[in-house]
Amino acid sequence: MMVHGLKREGAFNMDIDIIELSERKARFVLSGVSKAFANGLRRDILAGVPVLAIDDVNIYDNTSVLYDEQLALRLGLIPLKADTSTYNMPEDCSCGGEGCASCQVSLTLSAEGPRLVTSVELISTDPDVSPADDTIPIVELKDTHKVVLEAIARLGTGSKHAKWQAGIASGYKKMPVITIGECDLCEKCVEACPRNILKVKSNNLNIVNVIDCSMCNLCVEACEMDSIKVAESPDSFVMAFETTGAMTAAHIAVEAVNNIKKKAGQLGEILDTL
Repeated sequence: MMVHGLKREGAFNMDIDIIELSERKARFVLSGVSKAFANGLRRDILAGVPVLAIDDVNIYDNTSVLYDEQLALRLGLIPLKADTSTYNMPEDCSCGGEGCASCQVSLTLSAEGPRLVTSVELISTDPDVSPADDTIPIVELKDTHKVVLEAIARLGTGSKHAKWQAGIASGYKKMPVITIGECDLCEKCVEACPRNILKVKSNNLNIVNVIDCSMCNLCVEACEMDSIKVAESPDSFVMAFETTGAMTAAHIAVEAVNNIKKKAGQLGEILDTL
């Protein structure tokens, strides 16, 4: 069931109908926008929202089976939950990117085998910064194996490296539009539809859930009366994405829209000077 989400009045009307929303997944219909805007939102969700990720690792002891480089790579790909508004991007920080409490946070790890070391053992100097999941495997230690290290996390975006991706599996499709004309209720279109979009009820051919339509046109081909037409809306899109757990899906969507607004404002200022 769709829930009315947001409507903005301005140069254009944008309407958001939320289909599914949880901490790590969002699916909604975005209407009243261009394909360029929808694609810009998709790209910003993937690569424009800043999150914390481990960027440097100081390894003091590592007698595990993993090379230092492999261990550092695994640490870098652990999503970190944090209030990113309390940190600066390194390039925008007053320290000039040298490293301070305003642009980086330290996490330490000290473990001995034999056991599996997981992300819950990363101890942060900021209590508000922690791994998105406690059970992410880091390394399996055997007898006498030991790992002692300090990891430095900084803000970044997915455009720099995948470890700074807040949103994942972000995509969209045009909103399907199905129209039904005079029908003899032969139900051939119902049988042909692979997603059960069509259903005969009360002597009428009904559309059950148009959002799930893949626009394969199998129903159109099956209809001998040419009663069904499948098209796409020019300004409505079905969008979906998931998160790494570093931020909630709602937070990522809002941040992505704010980024687009900020970039549009900067472009306008540049154009005004020409």
